[in-house]
Amino acid sequence: MVLRAHTPAFLKMPYVERGMSVGLFGGSFNPPHRGHELVAEIALRRLGLDQLWWMVTPGNPLKNRTDLASLEERVELSRQLAPGPKVKVTAFEAAHNLHYTAKTLDFVKARNPGIHFVWIMGADNLKHFHLWQDWRGIAETFPIAVIDRPGSTLAYLSSKMAKTYAHARIDEEDAAVLPFLPAPAWTFIHGPRSSLSSSAIRSERAGI
Repeated sequence: MVLRAHTPAFLKMPYVERGMSVGLFGGSFNPPHRGHELVAEIALRRLGLDQLWWMVTPGNPLKNRTDLASLEERVELSRQLAPGPKVKVTAFEAAHNLHYTAKTLDFVKARNPGIHFVWIMGADNLKHFHLWQDWRGIAETFPIAVIDRPGSTLAYLSSKMAKTYAHARIDEEDAAVLPFLPAPAWTFIHGPRSSLSSSAIRSERAGI
């Protein structure tokens, strides 16, 4: 897709300045909910970020897309939840045909020299992280902040990712330095948790 002057702002990569620390928080957000908002709030505060990119993806290759809401709807709902001006809701992946996190991170890194990025994900993703395309490449591109989610507190001890990169884990008390560390580096951050999930919300709406 060629970006033009009339291209919707949410399809463009957010503006950053050299030296900034930026969190990358991606997902289908189908729909976004308070749990996502909490992850963004905790990441912003504990990592001391200048920005957080709330990246609404075209669709997760590991999930069924039959009940996937439109990109525009998911972006708008995410904007309504975004906690403050430091959060930039974007769907630039759709504009560049990016469907895998590894490709997205390579794309972001190549186009933003001098920016300190950190990948942010909920702890519920740790269990299956090793099934993601080129998961080791993801772990070795940017530092990773894993934010606690209900039922996933112990995932950082048992997941394949946690075991493989145990040597690269830093204490959560040092989370503020994470964006400035070379990958692989990661931490597990505890904090307030919400039991909400996108799948449960969809099921409730469908009357299941």
